[in-house]
Amino acid sequence: MDDGAADVTDALIAADSAVGAAVKPAGPSQTSVLNPYVSIVLPCYNEQGHIAREVDRICATMDTSGYPYELLAFDDASTDRTLAALLEIAPRYPAMRIVHFDRNGGAGTVRRIGTQQARGDIVVWTDADMTYPNERIPELVKILDKDPTLDQVVGARTSEQGTHKALRVPAKWFIRKIAEKLTNAAIPDLNSGLRAFRRQVALPYLRLLPAGFSCVTTITLAFLCNQHAVRYIPIDYAKRSGTSKFHFLKDAYRYILQVLRMVMYFNPLKVLMPLALFLIALGVAKGVFDMIVHPLLFAVNTVLILVTGLIIASLALLADLIVRSRGDS
Repeated sequence: MDDGAADVTDALIAADSAVGAAVKPAGPSQTSVLNPYVSIVLPCYNEQGHIAREVDRICATMDTSGYPYELLAFDDASTDRTLAALLEIAPRYPAMRIVHFDRNGGAGTVRRIGTQQARGDIVVWTDADMTYPNERIPELVKILDKDPTLDQVVGARTSEQGTHKALRVPAKWFIRKIAEKLTNAAIPDLNSGLRAFRRQVALPYLRLLPAGFSCVTTITLAFLCNQHAVRYIPIDYAKRSGTSKFHFLKDAYRYILQVLRMVMYFNPLKVLMPLALFLIALGVAKGVFDMIVHPLLFAVNTVLILVTGLIIASLALLADLIVRSRGDS
């Protein structure tokens, strides 16, 4: 290429850059996009009707907050036009990265992979169904900024707007009370989907996240069981847009199972020892009764109760030894 052609090419490039700069929408700078402080993980599954509004709400809020950020929008193998809607609006939001899954992995899988891929020091989890007040994300981040002793801030919902409300409210209350008893901590909202936490603190616990909705319960219990400071702030909760993916019986069972699993993983004595001591006490009381009614004769069921209690106690002590020697709690 001769010098004249090179000059023309350079001029065209410069002009194109000038036009691009003129029409580029206001938003995060290139430096902030490459070096975000906040990473927002957004699971998207069949959200075509409102995903554009949700992305716009999040990005508009973060653009005015002053925090460098990235928005990781995961299309979890949606069967509608969610991916197409994300690709259509992508040029307007330079801070958004779109990740597509060929197979549906569930909200837990999205949040685990999103947190692993996040480049920010603070990770925010939220939903794309317009239920959570995502305009308050900077508030959660600011609380973490101001108090270095905090590791997680959770938006505690003040109302229940989900499906099966008559069944969900008492079921969630019961599960929450079990979790509070096992963790010795007050938990206003066990499974809120809006939270911000320090990425480095959460990394060791990501492998524990299940694929489904109980991932938020898991990360809460993982922090509490390991003495990480968690603060709750009250938030409003709106009726969701689109169709709920919550299945009451299946997901309630998974929540209970996950609570017990997590406490067993970090503090098995909390789960097993009360049952063991109860059976041992019951066996001793039954043995005293047998000795009074039938001197020198123990009933078979008395022996079974005592032996069962001793076996469970032994398992509890062995599990606690394993936890203490594991080195990751």
